[in-house]
Amino acid sequence: MSFQQGLAGLNAASKSLEVIGNNVANSGTFGAKSSRAEFASVYAAAANGMTTGNIGIGVEITGISQQFSQGNITTTDNSMDVALNGAGFFEMLDPNGQTYYTRNGQFKVDRDGFIVNNQKQQLLGYSANALGVIVPGPAAPIQLPTAGIAPKITDEASIEMNLDARDEITAPATPAIDYNDPTTYNNATSVTAYDAQGKETALSFYFQKAGADAWNVYVTADGAPIQIDSADFATVTFPTSGGAPVTPATAPVLNSPAGDIAFDLSGVTQYGSTFGVTSFTQNGYAPGQLTGISIESEGLVMARYSNGQSTSAGQVELATFRNVQGLQPQGGNAWASTFASGDPVVGAPGQGNFGVLQSGALEESNIDVTAELVNMITVQRFYQANAQSIKTQDSVSQTLLNLR
Repeated sequence: MSFQQGLAGLNAASKSLEVIGNNVANSGTFGAKSSRAEFASVYAAAANGMTTGNIGIGVEITGISQQFSQGNITTTDNSMDVALNGAGFFEMLDPNGQTYYTRNGQFKVDRDGFIVNNQKQQLLGYSANALGVIVPGPAAPIQLPTAGIAPKITDEASIEMNLDARDEITAPATPAIDYNDPTTYNNATSVTAYDAQGKETALSFYFQKAGADAWNVYVTADGAPIQIDSADFATVTFPTSGGAPVTPATAPVLNSPAGDIAFDLSGVTQYGSTFGVTSFTQNGYAPGQLTGISIESEGLVMARYSNGQSTSAGQVELATFRNVQGLQPQGGNAWASTFASGDPVVGAPGQGNFGVLQSGALEESNIDVTAELVNMITVQRFYQANAQSIKTQDSVSQTLLNLR
């Protein structure tokens, strides 16, 4: 019987060394999780069902369990590297239509614009419409746009500024304003607008004090005067407190070559301080070409363009399981779902119990090499002890055979 006990110990120690060796080998694998061998004693069943006092016949490995604790996050110089901080797995679709789950966020973009890993598996997520709005629905491979972004015409502009209440009146009797004569106006500023083709138009705004709490606003487009609400200029009047304008009550419309532009003046004030523009915005932009991709913490895949615009191209979907120990390890640092793991529970990063993403970073393995080396020494002694028990049993058997 002792031979079988020692042999069982040798087999268990050998399997445990294989697990430790695999851990050490994958200590530098991003997203890898450590494994451990779990043992149980073995007893022979008695004929009468009673096992009290029976001597065991060895040990067996009941399972190899993986430890899904969080690995350290390390930064990289690649914006397509994504670390998952918290619970969940990336969902990857292989060419055969099988879905796998991984913690390794080393992603790339293939020739067709799909986000893939080194195994050519495609990252799954939610798609976005032409306006960059995420469309809920079943997850599908995320495909980045290859074309540039179309221009947007300027149809709204807004300014926040202060006109100095201490300025002198500059409005002459005639002509109304001379753009080449700074004495006929008090202040000026400009903004770039865009037409339907994305061509730029330089809009210049001239502010002329016409009286107490009253200012005339003139506008030129590329140096040529344009009308405001079909008039040569608009008059802005302020309350005695100098706060938001009393008139115009609504945003006047600039009749520019780029198109009609609603000009919001509600952010203009008239206080006794120097002239200053704190914000001047417009909602148009020129066409642009794709220059880069980034992935936000909530999983939004953002496409960046040469005109400074960015738009969502999709959103990464994560999956988790009720029993992660039931996942079946696969090659390529991935797992497959099984009956024991249960069906995946899916959602976006940051929602519920799902972790968040960090672009330009990767999750290191959670393997402690020092602990594995200590375990290796322990298992080696375990192996030697079982070998010694076999050697001792062999010596005892030899003694019996030598009896005369």
